[in-house]
Amino acid sequence: MSFQSTPWQTVGPYYRLGLEPLYRTDIAPATAQGERVQVQGQVFDGNGVPVSDAVLEIWQADAQGIYAHGEDPRRDDHDPAFDGWGRVPTDDQGRFAFTTVKPGRVPGLRGEPQAPHLVVLVFMRGLLQATRARIYFSDEASNAEDGILVLVPAERRHTLVAQAQGKGLYHWDVRMQGPDETVFFAY
Repeated sequence: MSFQSTPWQTVGPYYRLGLEPLYRTDIAPATAQGERVQVQGQVFDGNGVPVSDAVLEIWQADAQGIYAHGEDPRRDDHDPAFDGWGRVPTDDQGRFAFTTVKPGRVPGLRGEPQAPHLVVLVFMRGLLQATRARIYFSDEASNAEDGILVLVPAERRHTLVAQAQGKGLYHWDVRMQGPDETVFFAY
């Protein structure tokens, strides 16, 4: 009997092979409406080691806050050049970068507008299911009234906020575990 992992006993790195053809780091084509932004950062494991085989999947609304989804009642007004989806790999140092447009505010559960944000799923070795997080933008005043963000304990909110580094450039790291672990959502 062997105690070595086989492909059917582990998640990675085999899953990455199937995802590579779907990588898309330029989420917003040049014809998309709105303010172009770049988000860059790193993914770290629980020991603070960069994760070289992670994949981030990004979902977002367009610059007017409309999703490219049939259940968005404003779908007919959606920017046809923008579908709001991308899949971004990390490099050997756990770094990632993608370009998109800053999303508009979307209605929350009670109809109140949410702050502009991106929904992020993180896939990596050892995870049987993707983790779910959000990226908010540090220069958005509406963060203070976002119905989801205000539910996160104040001392942990910074893990969901990409820091402005200059015009249109933001930095956001993912920490899978540890004292500064990124807030992950269950839904």
